[in-house]
Amino acid sequence: MILVTGATGYVGGRLIPRLLALGFQVRAVARSRAKILSRPWADHPNLDVQEMDVFNPESVRTALAGCQSAYYLIHSMSVEHADFSAADRKAAQIFVDAANQNDLSQLIYLGGLGEHGPDLSKHLTSRAEVAAILQKAQCDVTVLRAAMIIGSGSASFEILRYLVERLPVMITPKWVFTPTQPIAIRNVLGYLIGCLTTPEVRGRVLDIGGADRLTYLDLMRTYAEEAGLAKRWFIPVPFFTPSLSAYWIHFVTPVGAAIARPLAEGLKNSTLCQNDEITRWIPQDLLSCREAIRLALQRHKDRQVETHWSDAGELPSPETIYPGDPTWSGGTVYLDRRSIVVEGSKGALWAKIIRIGGETGWYYGNFLWHLRGLLDLLFGGVGLRRGRRDPEWLKPGDALDFWRVIDCLTEQRLFLKAEMRLPGEAYLEFELSQIPENPAAVKLTQTARFAPRGLMGMLYWFAVTPLHHVVFNGMLRGVAKASGLKILQPPQQEK
Repeated sequence: MILVTGATGYVGGRLIPRLLALGFQVRAVARSRAKILSRPWADHPNLDVQEMDVFNPESVRTALAGCQSAYYLIHSMSVEHADFSAADRKAAQIFVDAANQNDLSQLIYLGGLGEHGPDLSKHLTSRAEVAAILQKAQCDVTVLRAAMIIGSGSASFEILRYLVERLPVMITPKWVFTPTQPIAIRNVLGYLIGCLTTPEVRGRVLDIGGADRLTYLDLMRTYAEEAGLAKRWFIPVPFFTPSLSAYWIHFVTPVGAAIARPLAEGLKNSTLCQNDEITRWIPQDLLSCREAIRLALQRHKDRQVETHWSDAGELPSPETIYPGDPTWSGGTVYLDRRSIVVEGSKGALWAKIIRIGGETGWYYGNFLWHLRGLLDLLFGGVGLRRGRRDPEWLKPGDALDFWRVIDCLTEQRLFLKAEMRLPGEAYLEFELSQIPENPAAVKLTQTARFAPRGLMGMLYWFAVTPLHHVVFNGMLRGVAKASGLKILQPPQQEK
């Protein structure tokens, strides 16, 4: 049995189906079981699915029970952790303690390239700290150190893609001249899988990189050529600090400040492989940066992005979000529930609801939605630029503009949690139901829930409530109109 942590993350979500295809028994763990079960490979007979909270020792021990090998693909670089380095150290130590109690035989960790020194970024220092903690485990530990991973949907690739595509002229910091050795995601997966059957890699720290050594400036120029863009102009300046770089990345790309800042700070550090031993023990065709970029662009074009950086994140259970449940008891929850009745099928309405957001928009007041997204960006939120991975389907855990899909039941319910900057927690739900007395009629109910955080939260709700009448009613009409169905009962607010 092989344990894969971070099963719904960018690397873990691609590693698991490949292990299953090779005949391995895999235990996939993440904080949300629902997110794992929504993956296309979730019903594989060789897959065991469990929830695991890496900060809960008992949860980690349970997940490791009976496993011979484990992949550690966990990091805490997100808005959930103000000090991601401290969180990563704590998680790694808990995992090592649990591994020692479960007689684990092999532990494989994917870390980051970067040599120790006073100038090493916080992000890369944290990766090295985690590696050092994991190496204290009483089993064979393999540490793979990688630089930028090039693949459709990776955070680093999305930053590169948006910066080069949106900015024909770019004022850049000095880090554009930093040497790096990116690696294609398929080569990363090849090394990770090869570690299971290659005795020579056990107990070693190995650098993995692609076929090219180049600068970030070379990388951006290569991207522009492969994307068929006009010549890009780059103007390096010495006063462009990592903080300013992070803010610029946050504002121009879909990658939020919590991830952009640590990544931007790490760009000042050279990330070149110091050894190539693994290329002899696990031989494979290493893609050049040009080939990796070309393949990633084709995946985007074909809408075959297997995993995405925005997949990561905690997914609360829908059952805990309704008033009266323990999470909400004793607190204030504001509700705005509106409905519309149309003549037709649930399928016709659902076909439009499931396409909401992204390129489709919100069926009404798109200017207002984009304005809200811009304000969110200015205050350090995610904005609307994350869009959605696929225009035609959604699954639990998917990012949807500045929302997160909590639940998605075909022709029944779409449940979203807001991830924009708010003085509280906000949820938006769409429900479809048949009208008992009229089988040809379908009711679409849209419910906004808001749990305010203090006085500012309460003031926020009362400030935006007048807009609900316009925007929410307009959305209901817009969905009905897009469905081509006759409105039997116009939008109305329910108590």
